[in-house]
Amino acid sequence: MKHRILMSLLFISSALVSCQDKKAESNKNVTTITESLAVPQFNQDVNTMLKKQLEYGKPSFDNPYQYSDKDLEVTTPILNQLLLDNGYKAISNEEFNNKIKQIFNRIIDKNSISKFLYINFIDKCDKELNFFPNDAENNGIFVVKNQNFITYLYPLPTIIDYQKAYGEAAQEENLASKNYKDANGNEVKKYLWKDTPNLKEQRKKNIQTLIARNLYLFNDNKAQYKWLTLNDSYFMNALVKTFGYTQDIDLLKWVIERTKFDKKDPSDYGKLFWVKQCDGTVRIHANTFKILQGIYTPDITNDMSNENRFLIDYIKGYIEYFADFNNKETGISREDKVKILANIVYFAEQYKYDKRFVSGYGDNSKMMGRLRFFLDQEEVNILQENNYFNLPKFKEWWDNADYDAYIADGEYNGEWGNVNRPLSPDEWRKQHHKK
Repeated sequence: MKHRILMSLLFISSALVSCQDKKAESNKNVTTITESLAVPQFNQDVNTMLKKQLEYGKPSFDNPYQYSDKDLEVTTPILNQLLLDNGYKAISNEEFNNKIKQIFNRIIDKNSISKFLYINFIDKCDKELNFFPNDAENNGIFVVKNQNFITYLYPLPTIIDYQKAYGEAAQEENLASKNYKDANGNEVKKYLWKDTPNLKEQRKKNIQTLIARNLYLFNDNKAQYKWLTLNDSYFMNALVKTFGYTQDIDLLKWVIERTKFDKKDPSDYGKLFWVKQCDGTVRIHANTFKILQGIYTPDITNDMSNENRFLIDYIKGYIEYFADFNNKETGISREDKVKILANIVYFAEQYKYDKRFVSGYGDNSKMMGRLRFFLDQEEVNILQENNYFNLPKFKEWWDNADYDAYIADGEYNGEWGNVNRPLSPDEWRKQHHKK
């Protein structure tokens, strides 16, 4: 529940918070929407569904509503036409299916009769169709099969100017009561769509979001990237952190530079490095390490304006969290835990041997020593039995870190102080010969 609430808050804040200067900049990076597209030709199926949605009113906590596949079926022709008229190039079923697998790690079953696939942003492994409106408990998108695009389940008033195209339905709404009695006889207040503040602006934002997401993901239209990072940051973050999509280097770099280690939510930082897939396996994000290596350069430690100089500190904080089995990730095996730690520590330890860092002395964070301190014998056995996960120089650096493990032991167990100082490397080595 805590995770779901956190994800929901991120979704809500992303939708509501937007600076004026960002809006001005973002408008340069999205296709201009033709006004006539919001006023489609009259369609009786749309008219029938619209009347139903207008009669019920805008869903709220007191007035909950579950849409159905019929609501979505009515909107998809409208959404598809909006996409095509704004430059979206429909791709083949095979190409689209491959993209959905690559981005969301979902397989479109060719034998399924369902027209839709639901991508759940709160529980990515929950594959059930969910027609509840997106809110604090529900958040996801639909994959529209054969028409090959993704979308929210948009209520009709949020994508078409119904007051112009469907005058009769709009007139009925004008006469509708703002109250109704529920099954228990309690009077409940209804919020009519026509009274929604800034409905026209919301409609425009919805259409822009639909167009930008699909052009970016399925037409490789990089012009939409800037607009999405400014106006749809929750979605863009989730591509990397929830679904493990790391093939877009620009997107991954953007997410990395926005993510800091936070003790209040330590697991979030780990999403940069690995993802647990729905089949139970763990995938390491190799591209993350490539980007970090490009970000963490020798001059960065002296650049007080660059927050990336804290990178090794962030990694240290995450290792301390993740190595503690009291805080282990749910469902992660001991072998996966060791593999993840080994890869992250291996990346950080290289800076100990790179004398371009820290005024020619190399980094002194003792990452490999900390790993040696944290792992128990069973975990060390896993490391060795897996040949140190075939990471070059890992064994050499592991063997060289015995003194660092001694220092880490004193740090974490509170032994070092003014009275009790650690032995120097030479003093310690006289008592502990390398194995």
